[in-house]
Amino acid sequence: MKRIQSIDFARGLVMVIMALDHVRDLMHTDAFTQDPTDLNTTTPILFFTRWITHLCAPTFVFLSGVSVFVSMESGKSLAELRRFLFKRGLWLFFLEVTVVNFGIWFDIHFQTIMFQVIGTIGFGFIILSLLLKLTTRYVGKIGFLILILYPLLAFIPFSDSIKNSAGILFFPGLIPIGTSFTFFMSYPPIPWLAIMLLGFGFGRLFLDKNNKALFFKYGLIFLVIFVILRFIDLYGDPAHWSLQKSPVYTLLSFFNVSKYPPSPLYVFVTLGIIFLKMWWAEGRTNKFIDIMKVYGKVPLFYYLIHWYIVHLTMFAIVFAKGYKASDLIFGPFKFGRPETGGGVSLPYIYLIWLAIVVFMYPLCKWYGAYKEANKSKTWLRYL
Repeated sequence: MKRIQSIDFARGLVMVIMALDHVRDLMHTDAFTQDPTDLNTTTPILFFTRWITHLCAPTFVFLSGVSVFVSMESGKSLAELRRFLFKRGLWLFFLEVTVVNFGIWFDIHFQTIMFQVIGTIGFGFIILSLLLKLTTRYVGKIGFLILILYPLLAFIPFSDSIKNSAGILFFPGLIPIGTSFTFFMSYPPIPWLAIMLLGFGFGRLFLDKNNKALFFKYGLIFLVIFVILRFIDLYGDPAHWSLQKSPVYTLLSFFNVSKYPPSPLYVFVTLGIIFLKMWWAEGRTNKFIDIMKVYGKVPLFYYLIHWYIVHLTMFAIVFAKGYKASDLIFGPFKFGRPETGGGVSLPYIYLIWLAIVVFMYPLCKWYGAYKEANKSKTWLRYL
């Protein structure tokens, strides 16, 4: 089946944006001491630097669901697709706890395992493989209901044992295991599964000959729902907005929605924006779109490689500032940076981010061409 431009463009765009967040996480001067969405300490540009990257994870997960639907429509049997999704889900679990976590922490002792977007996509693939016999619309409705209703669980007084076990399927959780190992559920899989099921439910839209108009329609619908519910501020996000010291900061408060776990309003605003981006790109031809598509055709390859480039760049900056290997600190929630110092200001964060994205371009272009020329190699479907 012919590749769908809007999917490749959207994936590429958010992968480029994603690298900005990871560069900031590892290299910004105040990354270890300041929350960029804390309105008491942040600045508008720092807030935006973090907020714009909210688009990334829901787009990855949503389009993963769309891609499953497209694969199903391409002629694959349900049994074949089910086996592939199950195996790919297990493979993504493995990558998450090994390649990805080492890329994040660079800790040879693996004292921290963080369950993030790759793991939650793997979980979603496994569950979706069990739901393929259901109608597309029904699967989408299941996803929508989970997304809308799961926040109600926060109001139920579960016992501590349930919160510490089943609770991490719905909400972030930190589980110390022994004295030297910590498991951190950063992306609780059930809310993110809801987004994947939504993507599967919307899959037919991407094959519709009138999809450009539909992207615009659903983008506006999602954003209108976000604005109305956020203005009412009764349900949809645990972080309420309020009047601030200036209109700019009040606007920041209005958009300061919750990612951990993804609230319904977080999903509406991010997917609404992405739908409008796909509306803009669909059927259009220009250099920017072509560049984004290069990244978007090889999403997992980009994701795995970029963590290592970002982390090695961080070490280069630390050593350039005069620190030694003995100053590096590894362990739970430590990236290897010294306890104090070793970071750079926000303008340099943007310059480093752009340099890394440019560096990644020929790598992604090469791998995309290699995949295209070697479609018969089954293992390429897993990377």
